[in-house]
Amino acid sequence: MNLDQQFDKVLYRYDEVRAQLSQGDAMDSQTFVKLSKELSEMEPIVVSIQSLFKAKEELAEAEILMADPDMKELAEEEYYRLKDEVPKLNHDIRLLLLPKDEADEKNAILEVRAGTGGDEAALFAAELFRMYERYAALKGWRFEVLEANATEIGGVKEASATITGRGVFARFKFESGVHRVQRVPETEASGRIHTSAATVAVLPEAEDVDIKLDDKDLRFDVYRSQGSGGQSVNTTDSAVRVTHIPTGLAVACQQEKSQHKNKATALKILRARLYEREREAKDSARAADRKSQVGSGDRSERIRTYNFPQGRVTDHRINLTLYKIEEVMKGDALDEVVEALVAEDQADRLAAMDE
Repeated sequence: MNLDQQFDKVLYRYDEVRAQLSQGDAMDSQTFVKLSKELSEMEPIVVSIQSLFKAKEELAEAEILMADPDMKELAEEEYYRLKDEVPKLNHDIRLLLLPKDEADEKNAILEVRAGTGGDEAALFAAELFRMYERYAALKGWRFEVLEANATEIGGVKEASATITGRGVFARFKFESGVHRVQRVPETEASGRIHTSAATVAVLPEAEDVDIKLDDKDLRFDVYRSQGSGGQSVNTTDSAVRVTHIPTGLAVACQQEKSQHKNKATALKILRARLYEREREAKDSARAADRKSQVGSGDRSERIRTYNFPQGRVTDHRINLTLYKIEEVMKGDALDEVVEALVAEDQADRLAAMDE
């Protein structure tokens, strides 16, 4: 289907939905809400298509007027302005026509785990977690720690958080994967550079309507919370582990002193993991192309290296290197990486649209 045919399809559907909504009394509330949402999503596309049609008409008129000596100078100015505007409008509409990831507008659950590298990996995992917290603050998003299994020297073995705001998952989803750090640890007397790693997983937060959990499919285990080194930090059995029996997925939480709160957090994370698993299963094309996509989220894949001696951050998926490691770690320059990843993802999907 070429672009003009896609335009015709959108405009036809837009008129069709408007006509159906004009007879609102004749439909149930669920259908009305569904059609209203569809209309709202189509409106920016329709406005852009109408702007493109108008620009093309004005471009043709300006080209005719250029033949008139009295109008040539004015018409030329308008002609070249529109000649630049038409391709831009075309590109913007094509972006709007790209299939939407239904999870993009959702909140996200962030999970960071120390990988290979012992104490240094745990310290790096803690720094990554703080980087994301600062990035979320810069975006005006709410960052709420769910779980943080800290080490005695200030690192984290694993930590998780919910990030709440508009379009959170759309920005964070490209962070899933293995993050590698190269630097001289403070404990390294000989000054040798060590390589360590941390794993990041970003999941769309699932709601009850996305994933329904049946009580008979869940097993709950409660136990006493453990601190770093294994020492007991609570005198009651407040820690909770929930296992989804059909899949074997298990989530443990001991962050809160309240068993009830730990249970709620564990269920939230479990629901997100099941939702992500379901999304991957449904989208066979995405699963097949997973390793070639920018936002693959393959956690065995090394996606980024943070080289402190050279002051650089390299994203291996798009061969982007920024010599701004301090700014990235503070969250200030992370957007430059994210923007480049979003642009590459859009370019790949636009190319696929043309095939």
